[in-house]
Amino acid sequence: MGKIISCKAYDIYINEADALNTMIQKLNPSRIFVLVDENTGQHCLHHLIANLDQPFTTITIPAGESFKNIDTCKQVWTALIETKADRKSLLINLGGGVIGDLGGFCAATYMRGITFIQMPTTLLSQVDASVGGKLGVDFDGYKNMVGLFSEPAAVIINTEFLKTLPYKELLSGYAELLKHGLIADEGIWEQLSSIDDITGLDFEQVVYDSVKIKKEVTEQDPTEKGLRKILNFGHTIGHAIETLSFKTDQPLLHGEAIAIGMIMESYLAKEKGFISDDAYEYIKSSIINLYGHKYKSVPKVDDIIAIMLLDKKNAQGKIMFSLLEEIGKANFNQEVDYELIEKARENYMN
Repeated sequence: MGKIISCKAYDIYINEADALNTMIQKLNPSRIFVLVDENTGQHCLHHLIANLDQPFTTITIPAGESFKNIDTCKQVWTALIETKADRKSLLINLGGGVIGDLGGFCAATYMRGITFIQMPTTLLSQVDASVGGKLGVDFDGYKNMVGLFSEPAAVIINTEFLKTLPYKELLSGYAELLKHGLIADEGIWEQLSSIDDITGLDFEQVVYDSVKIKKEVTEQDPTEKGLRKILNFGHTIGHAIETLSFKTDQPLLHGEAIAIGMIMESYLAKEKGFISDDAYEYIKSSIINLYGHKYKSVPKVDDIIAIMLLDKKNAQGKIMFSLLEEIGKANFNQEVDYELIEKARENYMN
């Protein structure tokens, strides 16, 4: 028995076996296209072949964040044009965050918009990237610099796909679960932060709990003018560290960078008087227990700030953070001076 989360614009199906065929019958598309990368083509596409009642055309792109760019979009648009996709076509994005972000962006812009369904296959994409209508690609080395907001026809989650993931990828997605607990539900944080080995979790339940938090936040603020910014906790510094790591021989997974970002931004919250020293130490020790010091040589603060100055949450040239008020509650539009960011870096390093 699966779970369904109803949103204003679409529904999110978790382990609902007939959801995809039911949606396709409802949409009645002229053509069906399935976007995969090399990994999901190998490990997940067979599930669609076995369960989808309708014929479809597969579009395959290279795997990895480095291909989340306009050049790859051109490949997808070209494939749609060459196979004569029209405005009643349906694009199913079967993959992780790159497939969901890029595929949704391609669908929302092809012929000014065709219908798409998100079928996330990683923990990260199931609890974060596939929900909320944010779409986009990286540009000139900057994450998610080009994009838009557009809702899918449905999000269809199958937690069985998580069995195909290496533990490192599973742990990367787990960072977003922890984040949702820290910003919105202390009980979820308490539960998830106390676990040493995440492989034994009831993923249907924890994905449901986490998606429900994100859904409730994004429905109140679909285009990130206010409350939705709390979902960026850990991401202002985390995105900068992730971007800079791509230029090294030790690139970080998204969740690894966000784990560092959550520690450093919790330090900012402590220094600004929002959370206690004990709360900060609890957050820091819990995250390090799961992730270790993944990136001991954190980039110089000037390099971090140079990336953060392009953050979409900024206002009038000032770097704006989303910070914890307490465990289970966050606020947004918090200005932090550069010296405090340097102190957060030094604290993490030590």
